[in-house]
Amino acid sequence: MARRLVFALLLPALLPAWSGCSAEKNDGASPTSAAVAPSASTPSGTSASASAPAAPEEPELPPFVKPALADIEAKANWQPMPVLDALKLLEEQLKKEPKLATVKEALALKNDSDENNRKILSALGRLPTSPADVNWDATISRHLLGDIKSTNAVLQSSVEEGDLYALTGFGLFTFDWDLNAFADKGVVKSWESSADHLMDKVVIRDDLTWSDGKPITAHDIVFSYETIMNPKVPVPAVRSGTDKIRAVVAYDDHTLVYFHKEALASNVWNLNFPVIPKHIYEKSLPEDLTLAKSPYHQQQDENPVTGGPYTISRRVRGQEIVVERRESYYMYKGKQVRDKPYFKTIRLTVVQDPNVALLALKKGDLDELQIMPEQWTTQTTDDDFYRRNTKARGVEWLYFYFGYNMQTPFFSDVRVRKAMSYAMDHDEMLNKLSYGLYEPSNGIFHHTAWMYPKDAAPAYKQDLDKAEELLDEAGWTDSDGDGIRDKEINGKRVKFEFTMLCAPIPLRIATCTLMKECLERIGVLCNVRPVERTVLQQRLLDHEYEASFGGWGTGADPSTLKNIFKTGEQRNFGFYANPEVDRLLEEGEKEFDRSKQAEIYGKMHKIIYDDQPYTFLYVQSSFYAFNKELRGFRFSPRGPFHYSPGFSGMWRAAAQ
Repeated sequence: MARRLVFALLLPALLPAWSGCSAEKNDGASPTSAAVAPSASTPSGTSASASAPAAPEEPELPPFVKPALADIEAKANWQPMPVLDALKLLEEQLKKEPKLATVKEALALKNDSDENNRKILSALGRLPTSPADVNWDATISRHLLGDIKSTNAVLQSSVEEGDLYALTGFGLFTFDWDLNAFADKGVVKSWESSADHLMDKVVIRDDLTWSDGKPITAHDIVFSYETIMNPKVPVPAVRSGTDKIRAVVAYDDHTLVYFHKEALASNVWNLNFPVIPKHIYEKSLPEDLTLAKSPYHQQQDENPVTGGPYTISRRVRGQEIVVERRESYYMYKGKQVRDKPYFKTIRLTVVQDPNVALLALKKGDLDELQIMPEQWTTQTTDDDFYRRNTKARGVEWLYFYFGYNMQTPFFSDVRVRKAMSYAMDHDEMLNKLSYGLYEPSNGIFHHTAWMYPKDAAPAYKQDLDKAEELLDEAGWTDSDGDGIRDKEINGKRVKFEFTMLCAPIPLRIATCTLMKECLERIGVLCNVRPVERTVLQQRLLDHEYEASFGGWGTGADPSTLKNIFKTGEQRNFGFYANPEVDRLLEEGEKEFDRSKQAEIYGKMHKIIYDDQPYTFLYVQSSFYAFNKELRGFRFSPRGPFHYSPGFSGMWRAAAQ
């Protein structure tokens, strides 16, 4: 069987993936007060602070002194770590799984039952048995729900940017469908970890090149680490975790040693940061630390030097990005050294309206699409859909929520946040808006995850009486009889009226509108405002919002949650702060026993759910449509793409 290199997945593969949430100040008005969430030991409704939370300071380490490699080798007691080919892993896994249907049988099925779904995945989710099975000149048109903001690997912060980087980027590490980490055999010759967990040694291959022909070396990786750790470079998403590394040292062009600050179970994930070419950025970086404002950096963003299997051939902002297979990626000095990517051309097409996207799929202008509940139930069941496409589904650890900015006068009080959750009509959301396809969410972990607590609290149900009682306790009453709750804050009477931001997607708008209608019944005004996704993303990063609809896909490890729930982290959009959660995040990273880790993270799950920084809404499993010529799709907790092999295991069948 012809195999090709697995694309190394970084963000959003390691970090929880942002799924289109956003926010904005209500009618341009700045928040008038600031407070953070109370800790688990704080009486309900008591604000912990009236100022923005600061990240806990790490103990200062003595200056790093580069040790000689010989000295390291003498004391490291290196332990071998996995260096694997993900497609080979999948090939071995598929040998264990019986074929439930032939390809012909699967293509004739309608996915209207669990049995048919299993048959479709079993038959079509396979790798090619021969090079002749594959259409090597194929194009695939993939769907992007929103545009990307930057093509620069270290600036990525969204699912869409991660999808592009998986095609064009260079990385050393990845993980499989069970979230097991390993080094990519197509890039790495060897990986070893010291017995004390404080060092990792990696030797990269000597046949790696950037798209401009320059060699990829260990010095590129060191430069990338130092760029990410420069506090003046705005890369909060990829700095999280990388900041646990003390130093990265290149001992020659191919040998790297990573020095960790502490012995942490999460160090295996912290190694995996995005890599950019040193020769492109080392002179320009000091002149523009944003990597985005200077003409030179803008030109690089339009036509970047890439280290992955593809290069960008066309980019029309807001419409599409087209990438082409790079021969110099899999060929080196006239010899094939890596597997040839299955697709010659990949077109990433931006379509924000799901209904327009479905029409494009039916016409053949898109080859894959994540479909909404109404589309799965009513718009993809007839011959018009099945003439060109099929569909499949699987469990995904992806939850959606209403997020609250706890530095506004409205949501600093935990009683108010709980009132919001009691106000929402969860049954109508799940059964009518979502057609019964989504599960209720009761916290940050999926119920099938190893860290989900056995005694987790049940999901919220609507209870308007309880919501009103909590708002009364928090001081939000209708003092003037106009039907709108208000409260005196800093000597001024403030009405409870806020803006909920969301991406311009019908289901999300409908969910926010349902919340608006529920809140009106208890004297709270909620203005629903759809905003373009890249703008929303920036508003969240800038903390310029009151409330937002959003979602998080799982990170590869629970330790990545510090990026969004630890005090002071920039992607902690709502200024959530709980010292016990901070402590548990630290404790979980230091625990190497999986069962003990599960207890730690399970406790954190319960605390966060009790604090209700979010109104947890639903868990969205994967529902996808695929062109009938596509093969190799397989689901994981991160959906069909964001793991290894993921998308790199997909291929288009040759004409028979």
